Amino acid sequence: MDYTYTDISKMIDHSLLQPMLTQDDLESGVRLARAYDAASVCILPYYVKRCAELLAGSTVRTSTTIGFPHGGHTTAVKQAEAERAIADGCEELDMVVNISRVLSGDWDYVTSDIKAVIDVAHAAGQKVKVIFENCYLTDAHKTKLCKICRELNADWVKTSTGYGTGGATMEDLTLMKKHAADAVQVKAAGGIRDFDKLLEVRDIGVSRVGASATKAILDVCRERLGLDPIETEATGTASTY
Repeated sequence: MDYTYTDISKMIDHSLLQPMLTQDDLESGVRLARAYDAASVCILPYYVKRCAELLAGSTVRTSTTIGFPHGGHTTAVKQAEAERAIADGCEELDMVVNISRVLSGDWDYVTSDIKAVIDVAHAAGQKVKVIFENCYLTDAHKTKLCKICRELNADWVKTSTGYGTGGATMEDLTLMKKHAADAVQVKAAGGIRDFDKLLEVRDIGVSRVGASATKAILDVCRERLGLDPIETEATGTASTY
């Protein structure tokens, strides 16, 4: 096998984004992600501060969303969201592009909108994943967005929110990996629900996946590696990823 447990666990952003999740759901979900040593917990923005407290002392990062899920917030609001999230302890920001402006071909606006959030994050030493919502876009849109993200030094390009009409596809991931080049990593979100699928996207160079099936994926990983199961009372609650 060409992977360790940590290689796999550190690919997963554990998703806790459904609006109906209770505080108990969020709490148990964060504890599950910590127990399984995920890459991050992507949590509802209002719970970022508590999430960061729960993850303190671990290697699991706190992440949240900006302009989510439709990307139509004004740039000033996205900036304010980024600033608040970072002040609360967020280390990775998953921002949605302005889909309307992308489809309108207003690339100057799209660029400045993305740049505003990246500037806030990078000034604070934190990272940004730029969500395209590929189900609404053509390949030409996706390619152009990858170019913009390269020029702005985004940390990741990401396929989807999990709230559109489709999620990650192998075709989109291959295209994004090609046009993002080595400077920008690729995150798959939507539809990565089992270990074999995670390995499939890993093989084409995807470095992160958004998932709610974290426990199921990593339990299989540990079984195949001959590792003991992880004991935790946290069960996590399903998200749309």
